[in-house]
Amino acid sequence: MSEKRDFEIVQDTELPGTPGRVWEAVTNGTPAWMFPTDQWPAVRTVEEYPHHLVSRMDGPDGWFNQLEHVLEPLDGGRATLHYVHSGIFADNWDQQYDGASRHTEFYLHTLGQYLRYFDGRPVVFTDVQAPAASQAADGFTRLRDALGAGSVEQGALVDVELDGVGRLAGEVDFSNEHFLGIRTPDVMYRFFGRNAWGAPVGMTVHDFSGAGDTETTAKAWGAFLERVYG
Repeated sequence: MSEKRDFEIVQDTELPGTPGRVWEAVTNGTPAWMFPTDQWPAVRTVEEYPHHLVSRMDGPDGWFNQLEHVLEPLDGGRATLHYVHSGIFADNWDQQYDGASRHTEFYLHTLGQYLRYFDGRPVVFTDVQAPAASQAADGFTRLRDALGAGSVEQGALVDVELDGVGRLAGEVDFSNEHFLGIRTPDVMYRFFGRNAWGAPVGMTVHDFSGAGDTETTAKAWGAFLERVYG
């Protein structure tokens, strides 16, 4: 039987943007740093611009998923964010909680990168999933090695020619055992080691160059990932 249990993930961070700019990013600008959420059937139960936002989805048998953002201004055009993600997990509670918590840390870091380097620029978002073979224990390690980022730490530079993709040259802005972020002057690349939670490795591309094309990007990176796990 499924074991339904409540969960709550809380993160507090400072962001390089005013409360108004952060509000815009977490409402209308999610493709720039996370993924599109405009089709979610969420209801804004609290909407006090630009300081307090609560969005909630409810389902059968008491299921719910809720996001809360509390924003306060800081000097220098910055803001504090108190973020609370709460809801119910039905299965594999510990695994789901660990995965969601770690994804939250990475997403909020990426939000900060967006606000600092790309705020307000139009974005082309692409999501690419690796083959099922990437779910192996060494799945994310294989991808990092293929990217020339096997042991790099945050702040390091990467400059590698990728077959079928082209040159990838930028700064590693996030790096741990499950996630990797590479930022170039025009693009943020996010790599997800979801094999740790029983899913395929994935990646997202947030292209601010003005010349991005989702279909072309997905085809090139999809072929690259096929070769990595072939």
